[in-house]
Amino acid sequence: MFKSILIPTDGSELSERAVQQGLKLARSLGAQVVALHVTTPFHVLAIEPQALTATKDQYERDIAAYSRKVLDGVGAAARELGVECKGASRSSDHVWQEIIRTAEASGCDAICMASHGRRGVSAVMLGSETIKVLTHSKVPVVVVR
Repeated sequence: MFKSILIPTDGSELSERAVQQGLKLARSLGAQVVALHVTTPFHVLAIEPQALTATKDQYERDIAAYSRKVLDGVGAAARELGVECKGASRSSDHVWQEIIRTAEASGCDAICMASHGRRGVSAVMLGSETIKVLTHSKVPVVVVR
């Protein structure tokens, strides 16, 4: 069935559930995993509170450290389950496009992601990034609630 599964994560609690489900799916299928953390680039005007008080250099250091922490967590969970896992960190204003681009570039034949992330009001319903991935992805998408 699936041989390579992309698991995008933002480090949120719901995203962690999607990571766990994706890793279990990969283990049951003997598939490998590509864990992805997409950050948004620094902007002078920003929604993220840390970006409002940070310089560009400080923001990039902080976000890189957070991305490493998130991906290290996925890697540790994958090792615990005996699943081969590669981590990827990308920066884009359009998270959904980066998810699809990474899935295609990595040869993934499935994406397993949370129904929503932690981005503002859209976190209340099915997330806008998830909807865009579902709408535009050419590979199957497993959505975890």
